[in-house]
Amino acid sequence: MIKLEMLRVFCAVAEAGRLADAAQQLGRTPSAVSMGLMQFQELLGSPLFESDRKSRLTPFGHQVLRLAKDQLRSFDVTVQSIQHLASAPSGVLKVAAVPSVAAGVFPRLVQSMEAAFPGLNLELRDSDTPRVIDALTSGWADIGIASAQQPINGVEATELFSDPYGLVMAEDHPLAQGRGPVGLDEVFQSGFIRNQLCDQITLSAFQERLGPISLTVSNLQSLLSMLVSGPWVSVLPPSVLPLAGVRLVFRDIEGLTDQRRVMLLRRKEVAFPDIVETACREITNMWAKP
Repeated sequence: MIKLEMLRVFCAVAEAGRLADAAQQLGRTPSAVSMGLMQFQELLGSPLFESDRKSRLTPFGHQVLRLAKDQLRSFDVTVQSIQHLASAPSGVLKVAAVPSVAAGVFPRLVQSMEAAFPGLNLELRDSDTPRVIDALTSGWADIGIASAQQPINGVEATELFSDPYGLVMAEDHPLAQGRGPVGLDEVFQSGFIRNQLCDQITLSAFQERLGPISLTVSNLQSLLSMLVSGPWVSVLPPSVLPLAGVRLVFRDIEGLTDQRRVMLLRRKEVAFPDIVETACREITNMWAKP
């Protein structure tokens, strides 16, 4: 039977590349780590490393490492959740959201939830869409707010709002001085920075020009800082502009009709369904039309 400790030993050795370093990390002797690793390999019946030096994984070893890390992460999240439950008898709510939405949602959500559930343990995390989805699928988050397009197993999705994509640049950028929609050729001749939202745009002419772009910035705050301070441009929805703290310019792009769809994502199985239901209702009401 594969034991959790075997996975920890294997991951430590695979990532450290040396038994001695892995042993120090785990707080065990090298001989104990070697014995645990040998038992794991014998149980699997296939070699995990290319040689006895443990510096290079076999193809099988790479697959096992990925699965083992996922399992350990899931276990650690479960343990942390149990500890939180024990220390918070009034309940726990964990929410992850993309930064452009978190800045507006979190303050209002905290006020309403603390009033409705005194003593509630609240944990909030702002991150990009892939990490929000990861927080949900790993079990860390009860609720997520992100630009998710594909269905997520075990998660219910409801659209909160949508906003258009356009070209964003500093107010002293040459393209900021024009009027009307910007042509696609101008967009990609102006120091274009690719970001994760670009992949959600379906316009074929846009994707064709996007292919050769070699500069990608995934972190939104870093991207906004570059747009403010340099000669670059990127495609973003207008709702992210206030995060820059200074004035940026948004212009429509000719022929681009795609919109970012921001979704409320809710795990189907949660520890405190009443709390999660109330939080989802509060979030949804923030975009409800009067």
